[in-house]
Amino acid sequence: MYNTRVRGILIKGNKSFSDVSRDIIKPMDDKTPMWWWVTAFLATGALFWGVWGFYNTISTGIGTWGLNNNVAWGWAIINFVWWIGIGHAGTAFSIFLLIVRQKWRTSINRAAEAMTIFAVMAAGLFPLIHMGRIWDGFFIFPYWNTRGPVWDNFNSPLFWDVVAISTYFMASFVFWYMGMIPDFATIRERTTSAIKKKIYGALSFGWIGNAKGWLRFETAAILLGGMAAPLVVSVHSIVSMDFSVSVVPGWHTTIFPPYFVVGAIFSGFGMVLTLMIVMRKLYKFKDYVTDGHLDAITRILTFMSLIMGTAYLTELFMAWYSGSEYELFTFMKNRVTGDYKFAYWTMLICNGMIPQLFWFKAVRKNITIVFIISLFINLGMWFERYVIVVTSLSKDFLPATWATYEPTITEIAVYSGTIGLFVLGVLMFFRFVPTIAISEVKGVLKETSTLKSFTDEN
Repeated sequence: MYNTRVRGILIKGNKSFSDVSRDIIKPMDDKTPMWWWVTAFLATGALFWGVWGFYNTISTGIGTWGLNNNVAWGWAIINFVWWIGIGHAGTAFSIFLLIVRQKWRTSINRAAEAMTIFAVMAAGLFPLIHMGRIWDGFFIFPYWNTRGPVWDNFNSPLFWDVVAISTYFMASFVFWYMGMIPDFATIRERTTSAIKKKIYGALSFGWIGNAKGWLRFETAAILLGGMAAPLVVSVHSIVSMDFSVSVVPGWHTTIFPPYFVVGAIFSGFGMVLTLMIVMRKLYKFKDYVTDGHLDAITRILTFMSLIMGTAYLTELFMAWYSGSEYELFTFMKNRVTGDYKFAYWTMLICNGMIPQLFWFKAVRKNITIVFIISLFINLGMWFERYVIVVTSLSKDFLPATWATYEPTITEIAVYSGTIGLFVLGVLMFFRFVPTIAISEVKGVLKETSTLKSFTDEN
């Protein structure tokens, strides 16, 4: 039972069911705003620059990147892990909070799930292009080999990535799309455009909203959420195995699977916070994405930040306690101090220290400061992946082979292209899909929009 006097009002403005439908669909009916076109133009430019980066890589080779004999993994793997982490937000946010019956998720889950789809699409490009010979990409997919006694290497971490990411993408997409079916039907009934009525009618699969349909819909959501929940853990823990199965100092550790999973959810929630603040401002959704919603996300980020800080300190402690001079050198001479100290301390400050400001209520209530901190979290998690990948590879067991790593213009272009792809996807989502789950908001409207005490409810 939701006690609004204790937990606050979720939906403000004393909205009726009709008000909810009208307010959420309104941005789709209005004329496309100028900020949308400007952002789309910039994102398209970044995407075309990324296409050039991909073409340059494929036509010329991986030599266009700043990789060397030591640092064989660079921005491609850094950005792959970063995008996968961001992609964890939607599924983790929606499924975990759905399973534990958190009603405040209803205004945020749709945008978080959309963010997951586009982030995973961006992430999936990097393993493919990092192969160097993209035309041989089909080798990483499981298929019956008819050309001879050559089989896919099922022990390869690259193959694990393909299976985990493709499964995660499909499950996330089905979960996201299924939740939109009632909303598509609402648009179908409200629109006066014959073309829109046909399009959204097809997208809604003839949804009529009867009792049997709702029962099956809610049952399917719970079942799909329960089946997809393990994917949140398995996907990024499998990505962590790419590192931990090696004997490279700083990688060969059992802390990586939980460390990567928590870091992924942390970075994903940081991006959700950024996106929701932007969406709430642009579309004037303050009655639906309230200060209470943002406050709940900041509280989760505070807890996650404590776990991340503990993980960083655990790594340092184990490097010292292990007695391994190689581990100690990697952490103390190449991360805490040395060539990559800026990246390490940026990671530590942005992820472990700055989010602790959320302990103060005045900080959580200041939306501008909250937005800035969310950007710092996104930056810090990118630097975390940079520290993990580059610092362990740049100085290995043989000092004669030590080399530094710097990205080239081609790597920067590829990364910019994925950002353009992500932003364009989000913009299309803003324009053609209800950004807030209409049906789910209506489901919690009555009990969460009127201030009442526990005694009143009984």
